[in-house]
Amino acid sequence: MLGTLRGEKEGGRAVVLRADIDALPINAVSYLFRRDEIPPELTRNIMLYCLDCFGEDGSTGRRGTSRMAMMFLSNWLNGYGETGHLAVSSRYLSGREVNFSQNGPLRDALRRGGAAVVRLDLEGWHYVLLTRVEGGDVYLFDPYYHEGPFDNAELRVTDEHPCSYNRIVPVHYFEREEISVYSLGPFDTREAILLFNTDTELTEDKTVEYFI
Repeated sequence: MLGTLRGEKEGGRAVVLRADIDALPINAVSYLFRRDEIPPELTRNIMLYCLDCFGEDGSTGRRGTSRMAMMFLSNWLNGYGETGHLAVSSRYLSGREVNFSQNGPLRDALRRGGAAVVRLDLEGWHYVLLTRVEGGDVYLFDPYYHEGPFDNAELRVTDEHPCSYNRIVPVHYFEREEISVYSLGPFDTREAILLFNTDTELTEDKTVEYFI
């Protein structure tokens, strides 16, 4: 989003303000639900929370979607689901909870058919949507346009699955604590929002395990 403020005098100074909308939760809801199932007020509130006008402490009027705003959004989505208007549930993770350990909440959510919005680095902090983890790879939707393949062949770009993912990234990229491409970074800056369609979420009562 780009805005320019100009004065009345010709040749005067101009002020340019640039900001982005990190509205990845909209993609997450679109991934989990059909379009005709999504109420307009849900889209509106996600856009309001994700406007880059929150400071790091949650205060308004500053650029940058804050971690505080994402936590508020997760709580709002969970509460909205409890009203019965949409079968959505959400959980906010931060710090050391945000990792790809085998029994951790991030992998567990993706295995059970959920989605996760995570904050990571790609020429600065931004948000991507994780939709699947398989073997040593994470399948994700990144709203940042990337023309052609990455220089690193481990990072794969695809346009064949626009409704679910457009990048395939090895898990070990996310687990790095240093600031580098697709890293989750230091533990004290990590955050994620887990989202589920509770009608399709795989729970214990919806799965059958066979023991031999």
